[in-house]
Amino acid sequence: MDLAYTPKQRAFRAEVRAWLADNVPAKPLASYDTQEGFEQHREWERRLFDHRLSMVMWPEALGGRGCDLIEWLIFEEEYYASGAPLRVNQNGQLLLGPTLMEFGTEAQKQRFLPRMAASEDMWAQGWSEPNAGSDMAAITSKAIRDGNEYVLNGQKTWSTRAIYADWLFGLFRSDPASSRHHGLSFVLVPLDAPGVTIRPIRALNGKEAFAEIFFDDVRVPVENRVGEEGQGWHVAMATAGFERGLLLRSPGRFQHTARRLVALYQAHREAAGRDPTIREAVCESWMGAEAYSLAAYHTVGRLAKGARIGDEASTNKIVWSELDLKMHETAMRILGARGELVAEAPDAEDGASWLEGFLFAQAGPIYAGTNEIQRNIIAERMLGLPKA
Repeated sequence: MDLAYTPKQRAFRAEVRAWLADNVPAKPLASYDTQEGFEQHREWERRLFDHRLSMVMWPEALGGRGCDLIEWLIFEEEYYASGAPLRVNQNGQLLLGPTLMEFGTEAQKQRFLPRMAASEDMWAQGWSEPNAGSDMAAITSKAIRDGNEYVLNGQKTWSTRAIYADWLFGLFRSDPASSRHHGLSFVLVPLDAPGVTIRPIRALNGKEAFAEIFFDDVRVPVENRVGEEGQGWHVAMATAGFERGLLLRSPGRFQHTARRLVALYQAHREAAGRDPTIREAVCESWMGAEAYSLAAYHTVGRLAKGARIGDEASTNKIVWSELDLKMHETAMRILGARGELVAEAPDAEDGASWLEGFLFAQAGPIYAGTNEIQRNIIAERMLGLPKA
């Protein structure tokens, strides 16, 4: 694999690096799991959009820059290396956006994508239900056709940042007589519609990062359906592929974490060095992040030749979620008791940022489909079993 960059790619990297150096906020933004922080991050997204750096790989006519995936990987490397704020509209930009590119009508693309790129519309997911987590085929929330509208009833839960979002995309059962993967439709729902009730769920860190959403005779136009009626499972699996695969967790994110981990070890080398297994874990983390980056470049090369991300998205999801957890577990071992200090504690130093990352990383093997489910998918494909 030739990793030599073209002059155009090197110029793009230099441009992105220079803009970020001049524009990344000197003081960290408030958490986007608070109202204040959410709006600060929305404003940051708008600045990225104004400089054509929000969704660099989208077509220019839809709010992007027309970059290829190699340039996107370059952008992500520079973005995370600069310490820029985390992206707040990932549900929309990295999951729904590519789904609309593939399955949306031209009217839907024109209506939603430019506003999504500018973060004028913020999006939440509507997958999980009280009795349908990793097993999305158990969904019971309904979308019953009534003329040119769907009438929605049911409940969604664990919806990230839904209390601040403007829209939700999700799966609803449009054929009440159906079961499992059949009879589902992929519907876009404005969260200010009559009959929508949103209740926050407080996370371990005390922030309202999630929400449960109730639908009581909520009416949405049929034109808000993505894909054909009853084919929502097919559409949602493409969305889940983007989530588990390349887009949601780019290599630059983990390379940045690995560099921070190496620096943390060096800063605490006298104490951490007494345990050789910690040094080994730091080295393995750095190598894992580099290996993930190389695998991503290989995947992008295949995609450029017309290939598609298929069931390998399950392998990808296992790799990045377990790598993230390993790096943060190692940081906690280096910090010892100081790793339990929250940001508000005196002399919290590095411990607070690593603690918050550790709490989030613990959820990695669960969200986007548990790693146990992903291993089942991989085993089924290796055994040649038919798709469910």
